[in-house]
Amino acid sequence: MKLFAEKGYDATSVEEITATVGVAKGTLYYHFSSKEEIYNFLLEEGTKLLINNIDVKVSKLNNSIDKLRSVALLQLRIITKYQNLITIYLSQVWGSDERNQKCQKYINDYIGKIEEIVKEGIEKGELKEGNSGIIASEIFSFTCAGFMFKIKSGLPIDIKVLCGEFDKMIYGLKKEK
Repeated sequence: MKLFAEKGYDATSVEEITATVGVAKGTLYYHFSSKEEIYNFLLEEGTKLLINNIDVKVSKLNNSIDKLRSVALLQLRIITKYQNLITIYLSQVWGSDERNQKCQKYINDYIGKIEEIVKEGIEKGELKEGNSGIIASEIFSFTCAGFMFKIKSGLPIDIKVLCGEFDKMIYGLKKEK
C-alpha cells in the first residue's frame, strides 16, 4: 500500500513490491496473478475495514448524531493509521479508466454506509430534511479536508480539534425541537 500511495500504481513495479514485502516473485504470484490484483485486494480490504468499523461502532448507538460523530472520529483515526489507503483513494478517484471506476465504487460504498445513518436520522426527526447523499458526501469530505490540512500544514492531525470542528458542522444538521 505504501508503494502505491507514494509512487502511484504505474510507477510501482512487482519487483519493488516483492522487495518491500520480503517475498520471492514466485510466492507473490502464488497468491496474486498480477499487480492489478494486489492493488484491487488492498482497496477492497481497506474498504471492508472502514465499513466493518462503522458497523461495529454505530451498532451500539441509538441516535444519528452520536452515530455520525462516531463515524467522523473513526474516519480521523483511520486516516492517521492508514494514511496510505486514503492517499490511494484520493489519487485514483478521478478519471474514467477501470482502476478509477473501482476506486470510485469503493468510496461510494463507504459513503453509502454514512448515507444510511443520515437517512435514518432524517426519518427519526433527529436531522433536518436534506439530501442524504450530499450530506453523507460532506461528512466523508470532512475526513479528506483533515487529511489535506495535514499535508498542507505538515502538522499531525489533532483528532480532538477536528472532532470539535465536526461537532460545529453537525450541529447545523441537527433538527431543532
